[in-house]
Amino acid sequence: MRIAIDTGGTFTDCVFLRDGRLEIVKVFSTPRSPARAIANALERILTGVVPPAQLDLVCGTTVGTNALLERRGGRVALITTAGFEDVIEIGRQARPRLYDFFVERPAPLVPATRRFGLRERIADGGSVLLRPSPAELRRVARAVQRSGAESVAVCLLFSFANPRHEQAIARVLRARGMQVSVSHEILPEFREFERTATTVINAYLAPVMSNYLDEIESHAHAAVSPTRRRKGKAQVRIMQSSGGIVSGAVAAREPVRTILSGPAGGVLGAQYVAECSGFRRVISFDMGGTSTDVALIEGGMATTNEASVADLPVAVPILDIHTVGAGGGSIARFDRAGALRVGPESAGADPGPVCYGRGDRPTVTDAHVVLGHIAPEQFLGGEFQLNAQRAREWMERTRGPMRSVERFAQGIVDVANATMEKAIRVISVERGHDPRDYALVAFGGAGGLHACDLAAALSMPAVLVPKFPGALSALGILRADVVKDFSQTVRLPVGLLMGGVRPPLPTMARTFRALEQLGLREMAVEGFAARDVRIERLLDMRYIGQAFELTVAAAGDFVRAFHHAHERRYGYADTTRAVEVVNVRVRMVGVTHKPGLPRSRPRGGNATSAIIDTRPAFFAGETNRAAVYDRARLRAGNRFRGPAIVMEYSATTVVPPGWNVFVDAFESLIMRKNGKAKA
Repeated sequence: MRIAIDTGGTFTDCVFLRDGRLEIVKVFSTPRSPARAIANALERILTGVVPPAQLDLVCGTTVGTNALLERRGGRVALITTAGFEDVIEIGRQARPRLYDFFVERPAPLVPATRRFGLRERIADGGSVLLRPSPAELRRVARAVQRSGAESVAVCLLFSFANPRHEQAIARVLRARGMQVSVSHEILPEFREFERTATTVINAYLAPVMSNYLDEIESHAHAAVSPTRRRKGKAQVRIMQSSGGIVSGAVAAREPVRTILSGPAGGVLGAQYVAECSGFRRVISFDMGGTSTDVALIEGGMATTNEASVADLPVAVPILDIHTVGAGGGSIARFDRAGALRVGPESAGADPGPVCYGRGDRPTVTDAHVVLGHIAPEQFLGGEFQLNAQRAREWMERTRGPMRSVERFAQGIVDVANATMEKAIRVISVERGHDPRDYALVAFGGAGGLHACDLAAALSMPAVLVPKFPGALSALGILRADVVKDFSQTVRLPVGLLMGGVRPPLPTMARTFRALEQLGLREMAVEGFAARDVRIERLLDMRYIGQAFELTVAAAGDFVRAFHHAHERRYGYADTTRAVEVVNVRVRMVGVTHKPGLPRSRPRGGNATSAIIDTRPAFFAGETNRAAVYDRARLRAGNRFRGPAIVMEYSATTVVPPGWNVFVDAFESLIMRKNGKAKA
């Protein structure tokens, strides 16, 4: 049995196959012990059935992200080349806010008292200038032990060119039983600050992720071995930020690669359902309980090596996702000037929104309940009924200068929409993409509540709400391949563009072969033979003298491809200027079995048989009578118009007046404004 679980701030979503059919389960997250929610989900899925002999559990997690945001990682020591102990604190010259005289940078994850210099030196070309003596290695190791560090980050100058000294100190530390993160294993690339910061983050998260993964594996083994007589096998894999999965052992060793684990699953799921429905250019819109994640997908998923989490650089490959603190649980408040603010603080799963019965601070979800956009008795398929009266009472108490509860609620929705609209503009308009050329794929528990408003504001032509929208991230995780990324800085000038197909340079070819051999060995540990591994070769390139790179495929005339990519990204290209290859990258992909959504033959007809109720609902300040549809009764080919509310187990979709809905062959809702709804 294969189960995918996505742990969010409010709900933990599960997707699995039972008797050849995809099924979903949602349980409340347990923020104080995230693994407990996974145990609850496994218990619910496997209750009353014979435990499987083999359980493959694939998880997306926010543990790493939360540990960084809340500064709850391990106690870390940093070993670097003597004289460079303060690189992690000096950072870059960039100011977070240019005109703020009182801006404060976040404190480094490693204080000065736990930063140690090793007397050694490697030249930029990899030659040894000063070799550390055995006594020096022991001295530094003793100092680290005395500091009480739980985990150690090792990042020496130019170790990407020659890792010999890092390997030496790592051997001494590991022989003493210490948990060590080494930069040439995590990120063998130039840029000292980014490499140091990424290695430190890895060491900072390692103790937290190791404990978390141990708990998950314990729960998974208990699920398949409920008695001494019945012993099953369990394998745990974790979603990476780059869109692939790896074994729990690798994730525990390299937790920095899991920081955007859950959102990455959502992008995979969005790409899949968009392709099913015939859309190649889409923007994914994943609105959960605590945050909203958006990404632009055009033929494939874009990755970046320039991400920042909690104001700290993370230079490993990450899907290009932009996140804002706006979700169903985002708390509404008035600031000192009387302006209405929504988020980024969230009520989470505990206490949750007011309508859940425990919270006392109005949220976006409470606003939708007051506006009539959610049928309280149909929430989670009727398993959990919302308290609409309680939401109204608390919003009445806290509405401030607003003339009515409904205006307050509409204001909350409008402010949240503005935040999310800005996020979509960041990944589209600000990067040279016109949102009018893209469809919006809305998912997450709250995505369908806001999708039409956002699409209208951005003049987007269509909205797609897939089947199981509240668990699409888990579906993406279930369909993910096993992926390993490897890189190496080479700094090779490749001359001017002369036309024609350019063969790989000898140094590049040797680097590719070395990375591929390393990759095949690690993929073998993941259970993949060399013949079952797809290899992708990539190059980070730039004009000589530039400070940042663009990634292109290492195929054909890659110089011409770079010029084209530069023109697309920045609006110009200079084909007379020399180009250099900065980093060589290899991506190893082990293809997994991918369960998919069933396809039905559209039969047409209206959807009146799916109407289960009508209720008053507010849209743009006006009261309308909205039909409430049970999505489980909708069939491929059905059409209907707004105002409407589509209820289902995992989410709610709001169809405002003037919008038309078509149910396609994969039971996705295709919504368009003003005009005939079509596939």
